[in-house]
Amino acid sequence: MLKLQGAIVAIITPFKDGRFDEEAYRQLIERQIENGINGIVPCGTTGESTTLSHSEHERVIRVCIEQVNGRVPVIAGTGSNSTAEAISLTEHAMKDGADAALSVTPYYNKPSQEGLYQHYREMAQIGIPIVLYNVPGRCGVDLQPETVARLAEMDNIVAIKDATSSMVVASEIRRLCGDSITLLSGDDLTALGQMVLGGKGVISVVSNIIPKQWSTMAAHALKGDFAAACEIHDRYFHLNRLLYLEANPIPVKTAVSMQGLCTDDFRLPLTNLAQHHRPTLQGEMERLGLI
Repeated sequence: MLKLQGAIVAIITPFKDGRFDEEAYRQLIERQIENGINGIVPCGTTGESTTLSHSEHERVIRVCIEQVNGRVPVIAGTGSNSTAEAISLTEHAMKDGADAALSVTPYYNKPSQEGLYQHYREMAQIGIPIVLYNVPGRCGVDLQPETVARLAEMDNIVAIKDATSSMVVASEIRRLCGDSITLLSGDDLTALGQMVLGGKGVISVVSNIIPKQWSTMAAHALKGDFAAACEIHDRYFHLNRLLYLEANPIPVKTAVSMQGLCTDDFRLPLTNLAQHHRPTLQGEMERLGLI
């Protein structure tokens, strides 16, 4: 049975000279697994999925599945604002051996709650476990807890990545769904708070930089040792804030490049971190002994 919990990295997609850097990507995956990460999400927001072609999207997921080789769950990012496109991407990921699919709420076209329900209902019929992904700040639509509860009744809807940062929303999902769906945070800043309220982990950005530390934080929280988890949370709290100096994944890929693990290449419309932000991020990385 698929078990999604702990720190799951939303892994970056490295580029070199404008192309997918497969060698660096495989090394990033190995580093994550060696440092205790509990799962990997390729082609999420942090993986710059919106700038990948369909063939690149499928390749990035396939490489991740090959490199992981069953050691941790691979939750492939396969969302789209077109239900048909999301289904196609999800079917490819399932065929290649992904353990689950992370499907963001359809962005830009602002469907109703019924539209969201019908969208995910179609996704649930594909046959692969589906992780709902609610991030209203990016998508312009909010998957309400009542709709989550309706979806949680379906066998293949197994979890939700809640990136609202709201403890009220997390508590309402718990109230309505109980253990019928796994609650995962989509926000490192509030992940510990959500786990105190019954969440099982976090799909994480900062784990790209500190996989060992963040997987340890989540492990402490899962055991109920919130004091130990809070020590780690506090140590890296400011770094987590700095990862939103500009839109994700610009700061986190820049930080990973500072560690010498990839280049800080982006595809338009994303651009390199502004020069006036670089000393702030670099200074915190140095203070924490990460570079």
